[in-house]
Amino acid sequence: MNLNLYSVLTVLVVLTACFSYVNYRYIKLPATIGIMVISLVCSVLIMVTGKFYPALMAHPVRMINSLDFETLLMRVMLSFLLFAAAIHIDVRKLKKEMAPVLLFATIGVLISTAVIGTAMYFVFQLFSVSIPFIYCLVFGALISPTDPIAVLGILKQANITESIETKISGESLFNDGVGVVIFVSILEIATGTGELSVSNSALLFVKEAGGGILWGVILGYAGYFLIRSIDNYQVEVLITIATVMGGYLFAYFLHISGPLAMVVAGIIIGNKGKELAMSDLTKDYLNKFWELVDVILNALLFLLIGLEMVVLSFDKKTIFIGVTAIAIVMAGRLISVFLPTLLLSFRRSVERHLIPILTWGGLRGGISVALALSLPRGSIRNEMVAITYIVVVFSIVVQGLTIGKLAKKLSSKQKSSPVQLNKTSFD
Repeated sequence: MNLNLYSVLTVLVVLTACFSYVNYRYIKLPATIGIMVISLVCSVLIMVTGKFYPALMAHPVRMINSLDFETLLMRVMLSFLLFAAAIHIDVRKLKKEMAPVLLFATIGVLISTAVIGTAMYFVFQLFSVSIPFIYCLVFGALISPTDPIAVLGILKQANITESIETKISGESLFNDGVGVVIFVSILEIATGTGELSVSNSALLFVKEAGGGILWGVILGYAGYFLIRSIDNYQVEVLITIATVMGGYLFAYFLHISGPLAMVVAGIIIGNKGKELAMSDLTKDYLNKFWELVDVILNALLFLLIGLEMVVLSFDKKTIFIGVTAIAIVMAGRLISVFLPTLLLSFRRSVERHLIPILTWGGLRGGISVALALSLPRGSIRNEMVAITYIVVVFSIVVQGLTIGKLAKKLSSKQKSSPVQLNKTSFD
């Protein structure tokens, strides 16, 4: 029987609902992490069962392969997820933390890409795997963007300072877009469609990132003026949906950063729009609608990440490289947080425990998997996808389940308060 898209989506939504219920009723892990853990267990059971009854595994494999994960996430889900997160960002708080947010989301991503890419080149050489250095940088770029959606709720319960929470959420929103731009730039050089030069790479970066930000401003203010001219919550919510779908599609055709456009548009509508253009009734419906969209899409995303294991192949060498990559990614994250923080310390105070919380709380998620799946097909792609998957699973499950305890432990030692970097504790 041929699986059509509606049938596949139906199965995924039903599984998401069932896993959400089981997690909420019995397991009681953070929602997205719980769903992913259950889907990973199911994937393992399917694989084990498939060893004895191959026919039973054929249907799940066919279903998962029928979905283009990269297209589904990067061209559909990501726009909604970023906009949904951005409309809840308080621009006043963000302005206070704009310097560290921009440093972490730009310089930090570049540092992380270089450190991870260089280290992975030597790791591949150590394991006698021939992967060109430029593709190691591609891996560094795709694994550098953080995706702390699952961890923000946990950190709130750990009573971290408002400034650290703003830094984490702000960085995650902007470094997704920046990371994708860097990934595309390096991949064009790796595949021979772009020239290896600083000027060309910088020009492409400015076009993608700058164009995305400018387009986001246009979208945000267009949505704001339209919403301000009426008072009907159904139409106003529909305008925000059109802003996301139409704006993201147009950004794709313009070859500019759709993720950055969604972040900027969401911040404008979520602040200026709510404050000056919406009634209390509209704000209530808008907040609840986009919060529900955020919850549902994240649940589906983490389900898909867990089920993706069924169609991936792992050998012993790949597993060893993947485990090594976990340590390298963590080291790259530490360096990419430490150096910008060092720069910040010359101009402003830095919160105690900022570096360990940002390091361990920098989760990798679906964007990294989607970017790996977008690589040209071949042996390099297979290696990259498998290694990326190992890093992402560790990040979400291990880091996601322990970051709250780490934050509480650090807070219990000393309440977070601004201090100079030379007094910052790494306890």
